[in-house]
Amino acid sequence: MIITQSSPMLCDNLSRTAEGELTFAGQPLCALAAQYGTPLYLYDEARIRERCRTYLGAVRDTFGARGRVLYASKAASFRRLYEIMKEEGMGIDVVSCGEIYTAARADFALENAYFHSNNKTDADIAYAMEHGVGYFVVDNEEELYAIERIAGERDLRQKILLRLTPGIDPHTYAAVATGKVDSKFGSAIETGQAEAITDIALSLPHVDLRGYHCHVGSQVFDTDVYLRTSEVMLTFIAHIASTRGYLADELDIGGGWGVRYTEEQPTIDIARGIAEVGAHMKALAASLGIPLPIIAFEPGRSIVADAGLTLYTVGTVKRIPGYKTYVSVDGGMTDNPRFALYGSPYTILPVLGGEVPSDAERCSVVGRCCESGDILQENVPLPPMHRGDLLACLTTGAYHYSMASNYNRIPRPPVVMLKDGTSYLAVRRETPEDLTALEV
Repeated sequence: MIITQSSPMLCDNLSRTAEGELTFAGQPLCALAAQYGTPLYLYDEARIRERCRTYLGAVRDTFGARGRVLYASKAASFRRLYEIMKEEGMGIDVVSCGEIYTAARADFALENAYFHSNNKTDADIAYAMEHGVGYFVVDNEEELYAIERIAGERDLRQKILLRLTPGIDPHTYAAVATGKVDSKFGSAIETGQAEAITDIALSLPHVDLRGYHCHVGSQVFDTDVYLRTSEVMLTFIAHIASTRGYLADELDIGGGWGVRYTEEQPTIDIARGIAEVGAHMKALAASLGIPLPIIAFEPGRSIVADAGLTLYTVGTVKRIPGYKTYVSVDGGMTDNPRFALYGSPYTILPVLGGEVPSDAERCSVVGRCCESGDILQENVPLPPMHRGDLLACLTTGAYHYSMASNYNRIPRPPVVMLKDGTSYLAVRRETPEDLTALEV
């Protein structure tokens, strides 16, 4: 499934002009920085739509009407993004009332939403039911009983999937591996808990068990993970069918396809990967003597990551002879906490000056927060940098805006969408007044 990246740039929506200025989605970055200021989140709308269509087309070709694609909202959640998902015919998954509310503001049809979370409060459950969320992905027995009780109070029968942990190690970051037996998410098949929660769900009058969900982790570059996961899940479905007489009609195998943050990482052919997984599932279901369930995928990062880029302005350049050089920018862990959390790799490029030579000075690109861990990336090759220069951090469309904070009382950047040579504001820049708006 892995293919070689042929573009001279990290992503094919990046290029440089003849004068050496970096462009994104065909637009020169200096003018965007001048118009909107920095730090600045940029999104390539055409790339987002292209990724949606790739998934939808591959799932349709592989599974026909028995396939679904749900955008994983936690990767990036704002109203314009849900409008795009609606326009492209995507489903969504949501993990909070805030994401439900935002999708509702976009007039997204919430019957096509799946509500995740390992700890839904009673208020969360009631809110989701009031807004007509189609499916609950149920994590544990306590939640299952709460859904039964709250659905009974409303005299409705709530559709659910049970989240199971298949015991698969995806060989990814420990912080984002979610399919192992000791994960905080879901009921483990290996321990018998998956069978037990299935029995409970089948006994409840206000719960409509449609099938199962699993998710093994993020930044997965090999289809083997999904092949092994599908074997565990379909075998479990066949076991429940033979021992309980219940045949699950839906199986959501989550998301997690990897994206390219650095040149060393591969590019994934999503359509080829889905076709490979689908062929394996069909053969396995036939060998188990069960019909293939509806199959759902939940891409998030791979929909929006390389559709995003963050622009910064350099402030202080601190050189410590014999040690290192710090290049400080006007953003940092408030708009990108992922290096501080996971040590996540990124590619950072100067906006002007052309290609960086291989023997360029290696710098630590750091943020403005009063925190020693406020680092965007270490060992970044850069030409001599000066106050006022622009830097671009690539592949920042996922888990940047959604994880941004106001640490040190720093307002969050705006989100600007790029489309057909033009730009428009999707989320305005926060102001100091916004920071105190909730204070009484």
